[in-house]
Amino acid sequence: MHPDIFTNKTAVVTGAGGTLCSVIAAEFARHGTRVALLGRTQSTLEAVASGIRAAGGTALPVACDVTDAAAVGRARETVTRELGACHFLVNGAGGNQPDAVTTLTEFSPEELAADRPAGQRGFFDLNLAKFDDVVRANTLGTVIPCQVFGREMAALGRGAILNFASMNSVRPLTRVPAYALAKAGIVNFTQWLAVYLAPASIRVNAVAPGFFVNERSRKILLTPDGGLSARGEKVMAHTPLRRFGEPADLLGAVLWLLDDERAAFVTGQTVAVDGGFLASAGV
Repeated sequence: MHPDIFTNKTAVVTGAGGTLCSVIAAEFARHGTRVALLGRTQSTLEAVASGIRAAGGTALPVACDVTDAAAVGRARETVTRELGACHFLVNGAGGNQPDAVTTLTEFSPEELAADRPAGQRGFFDLNLAKFDDVVRANTLGTVIPCQVFGREMAALGRGAILNFASMNSVRPLTRVPAYALAKAGIVNFTQWLAVYLAPASIRVNAVAPGFFVNERSRKILLTPDGGLSARGEKVMAHTPLRRFGEPADLLGAVLWLLDDERAAFVTGQTVAVDGGFLASAGV
């Protein structure tokens, strides 16, 4: 990597309080980038910023809802005033909600029964308001920052955007229809935006992480004693490298895709970082 490619530039990272994006933000700062940390919870962002500053980096925590265009607009004004115009945008905000997740992996007639088991959720029982929340968080939560910060990039005629797709973008996993629908849209939107912004010399790509353990997925993939849950065992059986991802595993792909020299001819692409999950049919 060219030693100066990220130095003295400004990066905006949404979802910066999360397990993956907090590490990406810290890596930016390690390379001399001024990092704006966007997320819902100020205290969480402050903790990430404190770690970056302690290591000698520059970080600005800005609490905002990325599905609120006006709030993101105000955040952009703050970032530009304090750190300078955005050069790199990482859209890591998103996530899922339990009420938008089925407990069933396929239809069962008891799903239609009046006396169906308590706590059971099939497709026909999903809370559509929560379904909509998941779709909005993962789609508009990417589109809006691209529009707000992308306008600034376009005016300057440079920049790179990185969106977060998922294994669900390519292979819909059981139980998570809202998340799968939204993340499939991210791949398509990444391609569309890459074509649209090419005349402005802005590249747009995405990463598709495999299974990484964070606070939410830990309860799904692991047992209380740290072993594999039933779902975790299924994931591992389809992951040739036989482990879950670590946040640092994303950094090579992320930095390469954002590198205006090494990836200068790369746009509209989604790179899987999944331990081979998509390549494995399990047979």
